[in-house]
Amino acid sequence: MFSFFNKKTHIDHIEWLGVDMHAHWLPGIDDGAKDMASALNFMKSLQELGFKKLLATPHIFTELYPNNKEIIENTLESTRTALKATSLHIETAAAAEYMVNEDFDVSNDLVCLPNKHILIEMSYISEMPNIEQIIFNLQVKGYVVVLAHPERYSFYQDKHQRFHRFKEMGVLFQLNLLSVSGYYGKDVKRLAEYLLQKKYYDLAGTDLHHEKHLHALTREIQSGRLHDKLGNVDFKNMELFF
Repeated sequence: MFSFFNKKTHIDHIEWLGVDMHAHWLPGIDDGAKDMASALNFMKSLQELGFKKLLATPHIFTELYPNNKEIIENTLESTRTALKATSLHIETAAAAEYMVNEDFDVSNDLVCLPNKHILIEMSYISEMPNIEQIIFNLQVKGYVVVLAHPERYSFYQDKHQRFHRFKEMGVLFQLNLLSVSGYYGKDVKRLAEYLLQKKYYDLAGTDLHHEKHLHALTREIQSGRLHDKLGNVDFKNMELFF
């Protein structure tokens, strides 16, 4: 017999996550938003989807995107100025997503998420040979290391012990929201599901770069599918960054 009490609640927003802590909407400084109009459109769309605070994390990657603290802060300030000229009111901040390679220097003035959380990534081709030493060096300096989208590192597909080791070291894991939809492929989706089952994720972000990402996110959120898959995960976005 049909009962209204058995009807599944349809959650078509992302207020349950609240803070997007990984996105590329600062204009013109990496492979994210190309100009201010695109940046404002991304921010407006993310707010409409239910985010209360937006943190930009442009790449710092010497070979391709040689950004630094001054560039990021100046771009954030110009973006905030443009934002004031619109009817959009949302809290914004900026950090960086660091490519950990041979050029990465722990002694630099690092651009961090709140409370010295530092977002790092590796090449998708192979593990950084001394990644554990780099993590340790950052931790000694008081940083909390956040590994961006661990599910996207294909070289860990059959090496789950590496994830266990990182968690033993106190590394926080950040999930790309679209990973659970299959957007990046079946292998990424499978690894994301494994890490979710292990309760290894601490944070989640859009990793928004372009319109294709935005359209896919909008579909997954408004359909209720994203909440069905992730709504009960204990993400700490609001706790750590709001």
